Amino acid sequence: MFAVEVRDHMMIAHSLPREVFGPAQAMHGATFVVDAAFMTEDLDENGLGVDIGLATAVLKDAVAPLNYQNLDELDVFRGKITTTEVLAKHIFDDLRRRIDAGELGPGGKRVCRLKITLHESHVARAWYEAAV
Repeated sequence: MFAVEVRDHMMIAHSLPREVFGPAQAMHGATFVVDAAFMTEDLDENGLGVDIGLATAVLKDAVAPLNYQNLDELDVFRGKITTTEVLAKHIFDDLRRRIDAGELGPGGKRVCRLKITLHESHVARAWYEAAV
């Protein structure tokens, strides 16, 4: 399996209004480093899995609507608890739509698996990974 992994980041505000989250129940900010790994079983005639420039652009476009937002106020998250895992799945779904729409160019047709990792800090991260 080959992978091209690109990185971006986002700064968000949100609350996690359940007792299990302790002090994170209150409104707080978080800065996430976001990694997206686009996996292919083969390479094209140029030795590429996917175009790294296009991969960088689609990740940036997927993260942009969340950056500098209070997630508690976004319709897309209404009724959801915006844990790191939930955010990773949200970005996965957005990237999957972008791949299906051809935004990764011809290489996107070879992507068979996608992994989205959100780094909460230097000691904690969560991810969502699945077939595309």
